[in-house]
Amino acid sequence: MRTTLLTVFAALLLLPAMAQPVTPQDRRRAAELMRRMTLDEKVGQLVQQRGKGAVTGPDKTQLSVEQLVREGRCGSVFNIYSFEETERLQKIAVEESRLGIPLLIGADVIHGFRTIFPVNLAVAASWDPSAAESLARVAAREASAMGIQWTFSPMCDVSRDPRWGRVSEGAGEDPYLGSRVAEAMVRGYQGDLSDPSSILACVKHFAAYGAPQAGREYHTVDMSERVFRDSYLPPYRAALDAGAVTVMTSFNDLDGVPATANRWLLRDLLRDELGFGGFVVTDYGTIGELKAHGVAADDAQAAELALRAGVNMDMMSAAYLFHAAELVRQGRIAESLIDSLCCEVLAVKFRLGLFDDPFRYQVKEREECYYAPEHLDAARRVARSSMVLLENRGDVLPLKKGSRIALVGPFADSRWDMIGSWVHFAEADRTSTFREGLCRRFGDDRVICVRGCDPHKGTEEGFAEAVAAAAKSDVVLVALGLTAGESGEAASLASIALPEVQRQLLECLKQTGKPIVVLLVTGRPMELAREAELADALLLTWYPGTMAGEALADVVSGDYNPSGRLPMTFPRTVGQVPIHYDMKNTGRPAAVSGQPQKYTSRYIDVPNSPQYCFGYGLGYTTFGYSDLRVLTPAAKLGDEVRVAVRVTNTGGRDGEEVVQLYVRDLIASVTRPVRELKGFEKVMLRAGESREVTFTLTPDDLSFWRLDNKWGQEPGDYHVWAGHDSDCTLGGSFRITE
Repeated sequence: MRTTLLTVFAALLLLPAMAQPVTPQDRRRAAELMRRMTLDEKVGQLVQQRGKGAVTGPDKTQLSVEQLVREGRCGSVFNIYSFEETERLQKIAVEESRLGIPLLIGADVIHGFRTIFPVNLAVAASWDPSAAESLARVAAREASAMGIQWTFSPMCDVSRDPRWGRVSEGAGEDPYLGSRVAEAMVRGYQGDLSDPSSILACVKHFAAYGAPQAGREYHTVDMSERVFRDSYLPPYRAALDAGAVTVMTSFNDLDGVPATANRWLLRDLLRDELGFGGFVVTDYGTIGELKAHGVAADDAQAAELALRAGVNMDMMSAAYLFHAAELVRQGRIAESLIDSLCCEVLAVKFRLGLFDDPFRYQVKEREECYYAPEHLDAARRVARSSMVLLENRGDVLPLKKGSRIALVGPFADSRWDMIGSWVHFAEADRTSTFREGLCRRFGDDRVICVRGCDPHKGTEEGFAEAVAAAAKSDVVLVALGLTAGESGEAASLASIALPEVQRQLLECLKQTGKPIVVLLVTGRPMELAREAELADALLLTWYPGTMAGEALADVVSGDYNPSGRLPMTFPRTVGQVPIHYDMKNTGRPAAVSGQPQKYTSRYIDVPNSPQYCFGYGLGYTTFGYSDLRVLTPAAKLGDEVRVAVRVTNTGGRDGEEVVQLYVRDLIASVTRPVRELKGFEKVMLRAGESREVTFTLTPDDLSFWRLDNKWGQEPGDYHVWAGHDSDCTLGGSFRITE
C-alpha cells in the first residue's frame, strides 16, 4: 500500500518521531524567565508584527520593528523573505534586547516553500496521507533553511461550498478525510522538534471558517453546535491530537461571537475539553476587526476581549502592543492573565529549542536543500497522484504512441498558474509548464503549443490559430480553468463556471473532429456539464506545482495510471451549492428511481445528484468489488467492528484503487447523514490481481453529538458499504448493543 511515496521518503527523509506537546519542564523554564520580565516585556511576547516596516502608535509616532524587537516589545515576526533578514532580526533580539529572548519567526508556508507541491485540496485528492506528510516535511526542510520556525498551516477547515476561494487550501468536504490529512501534515511539519529541520505547525482557522454564508470570504458563520461538532470540529481535533502546539483564530463569528473574542471556543472547548497546551495566535488583524464586528468600541476594548478569551498572540493589529499593559494598570484585567498567556508562548519557544540555540535553523549551507532532487521527485509523485480523471470516452487517454499533440489554451505554457496561490517564496522560473513537460516526454517535434485565448478574453485570430494547430495534430489537449489569483484567500466567486471565452475556444476545437482532452487547472470544484459533453477526456490537474509538466506527462503518456479521487463534490450547477455526499435524508426524501414525486426534497429543473460525486475518479484500468463481509455483525458499545471486502483489478493495466468504506446509522436519537466515510485504503493491484481489504471501525468512528449533548455511540442498527466512491452499492449490516 502506497509504496511509491512511502518508499521515497523512507529512503530520503527518515521522518522524525512525532512531536511531543509542551512539557512541564518547558513551563517551569518559562515561569522562571518571567520572574525577571517587566510587564511591558511580557506583553511584548504577545505581539507579532511583519518583519518589515513600522507600526503607527495612537499618538501617530512611528515605531520600527527593529526598535520593538530591541526593546523586548515584539516576540514574533513573520513573512520575512531572506535568510539575511531573519538572521539580522534574530541577532537584535538575542544580542541587543535586555533579556535576549529569541524571536519566533513564522511564515505562510502552505503547500511548499521553494519546491511547490499541488494545492492542498489536490493533495487531499490523492487520498494518501503520506502525500500530505511528504509535502509538509519538504516544506519544513526548505523553510527552516531560511530561519523560519513556524508555519501557518495546516488549514483544517471543512468546506462544502466551492464558491469559497479557500477550499483550495483545505482537504475538502469530509471530516474523516480532512482529519487524516490534517494529522499527516502536523507530523510532517513538526516531527521531532529537536530536529533543526522541523517547524511548528499551526491549526487554523479555529473555528468553522469553512462555512461562510454565501461562500463569501470573511463572512458570518451560523451553525448549530451539533453540526459544528459532527462535521467541522474533527479535523482540528485530529491535528491537535497529532501534537500541534499552536492554533490560529478564524475571521468569522460563531454563534454571534467573533472567534478572536470567543471564550467558549478558546478556553472551554480548546483548552479545557480538547486539552490544548500550546498557544493561540490571531489571524491577520482580527483583534482590531472586533470593532467592525460590533462587539468592541475601540482597540483597548478589543484587546481586553481577546485577552479574556485566551488569545496569546496579536498578529498585526497592535492592540496588545499599545493597550494590554495599560489595561493592567487601569485594573481592567489582572496581570496574572498576561502572565498566563506569556508563559504559554515562552514554553513553546523553550519546547522548540530556541533558547538553547536561537540560530540552529539559520545555517546557510542548508539552503542547498532548495529544489533538492528528492524534493522535486516527491513533488512530481504527489502531483501526478492528485490528478483526477473525470471522463475518458473511447480511451483517448493514455495518448497513443507517436501521437501528434496540439496543446492549446491559456494555461498551456503558464508558470505562475501552475503553482496556485499562497506561494510567497516560490520562484516561477523553476516551474515546469505543461508545454515543457510534454515536449520533454514526447519530443519538441510532436507538440504544437498555441495559447488560443487569455483566461478571460480572446480574439478570432487566437481561435483560428488554435484550430489550425488542432488540424495538424492527432489529439488536442486544451488547458482551461481559472488563474491562480482566482483561488485562495479573498477569491470567492459567485460563478464557478468556466469563463465564457474558454468555453467558446473549446466549442471551436470540438468542430475540428479531433479527440479533445480538457486539462482543468483550478483550485475548486467547477460547473462542468457542458465541458463533459464536449470533451472526450477530462483530466482535473488542479494547480499541480513546481513539477506540473513532468507530472502531466507521466499521466497522459500512461507511465502513471491516474489514481486521484475527488475530495469535494462537483455540482451540476452552482444552484445546488452547498452540496455534499453526507447530507441528511429528510422526512420527504426524493425518489431514488421511477417517477419523481412532487412533494419531496428535490429540484424541479435539475436532478439532486451532482455532476461528479465525492470519492469519484477514473483510471486506465477498472476495479470490481465482491465478497463484502461484516466480520463483527454484532458488537457491544465500546467494541470494534471489522469489515472486509475483496477488490479486483478487472482491467488490463496495473493501477492503484482507493477502497472506500461508508457507514449509516439507521436509527438514532438525532437525524444522521445518509452515509459517512469511515475508512479508506489506497492499494496497488496488478492487472487481474485481487486483494481482501479489512477495515476496523472504532467506537469513535461510530460516535456523534447525541441528543444528550455528549459525544459517544448509541446502540442500534447500521449499514455499511464499500466501493469506488460515495455512490457505491455493495453493502452489509451490523448491530451495536448495550
